Amino acid sequence: MNNGWNRFIYKCWSPIYDCFFNSGMFLTARKKIFKDLSLAKGSKVLFVGVGTGADIPFFLNKGFEITAIDYSADMLKWAKEKYPDSSITFLEMDAQKMEFSDASFDFIAANLILSVVPNPEKSLKEIVRVLKGNGKFLIFDKFVPKNKKMKMTHRLLRPIVKLLGTDIGLDFYEMYKAVENQCDLIQDENVMFNGMYRKIVGLRKEK
Repeated sequence: MNNGWNRFIYKCWSPIYDCFFNSGMFLTARKKIFKDLSLAKGSKVLFVGVGTGADIPFFLNKGFEITAIDYSADMLKWAKEKYPDSSITFLEMDAQKMEFSDASFDFIAANLILSVVPNPEKSLKEIVRVLKGNGKFLIFDKFVPKNKKMKMTHRLLRPIVKLLGTDIGLDFYEMYKAVENQCDLIQDENVMFNGMYRKIVGLRKEK
C-alpha cells in the first residue's frame, strides 16, 4: 500500500463506505467502543482517519473541540456533507506526518486507520506525539489476535486484501514497541471476529 493507491482506492470506497462500515456489526461495535466515553467539557478531540465521519455522532453536542483529519479528500467530503453546520475542523492530512504541535490533544480516536496507512508504526508515533500528557488514544482496528500467529488463510489473502486498501496481518504489539516507553496500555478488548478487531486504549505518560 502507498498513499497514492490509498487515495485512489478510498475515492472508490467513499460512496459506499457507510454501507459496509457504519451499519450492522460495525455500527454495533462503534456503539460498544464509545459506550464508556468520559471526557471533560472543552476537551480537544482528534479523529485520525475520520473517513466518512462514522465516529463523529458519539462526540457531538458534548462541549468538545473536535478536529478531524483524513488523507482522502473524497472521504472528507462525505464527512463534511453529513455535518455542514457543526463546529468541527476538517483537514486533509497524512496520519503519518501530522501538522500539529506536540501535545495538542486530550483524546485521539484512530479507528480503522493503522491497518490502512503504508507505515502504521509511524502513524502510531505521531498519535502519541500530538497527545497531551495523561491524554488517551482509542484504537479500533484489525490485528493478528494477541499471542497468536496469523492463520495460513490470512497469510494467503493478505496481499490481495491490501489491494482493497487494508492490511489484515498487523501485530499491534510489534508496532507498539516504538512508543511503549511513552504510554501505558489500559485496555485491549476483543470486539469482533474472535479478536481480529480489537479496542485498544492507551494513556500518554506525563513528560
